[in-house]
Amino acid sequence: MYAANVLTKELVAASTVPLILSLLARGESYGYALIQEVREVSAGRIQWTEGMLYPVLHWLERESLVESEWKEAENGRKRKYYRLREKGRTALKAGREEWLTVHETLTQLWKTHPSSI
Repeated sequence: MYAANVLTKELVAASTVPLILSLLARGESYGYALIQEVREVSAGRIQWTEGMLYPVLHWLERESLVESEWKEAENGRKRKYYRLREKGRTALKAGREEWLTVHETLTQLWKTHPSSI
């Protein structure tokens, strides 16, 4: 039922916002590049689709966490580039603390009860 090399849809969904904010904290980017970067950083274990990513990016814009701008790419095509706003940096900081709390809690539980795994 659970494959060790692929994350559940629920975990991917829950982690999408902090992952996007973290990627954009590195610098502005466009949708397809974000998809490729998360795939690379996760060694292929997180695979986003455009149909999943763009609604989240649009929501982040409505929430004023990111802003976007159309720019011409090197190949002459226009791409919508996204960048983190100050409110997004604040949200990333808070989200990081939440994820670290979950991570530390699970690490403690698994260290103290390794036989239950």
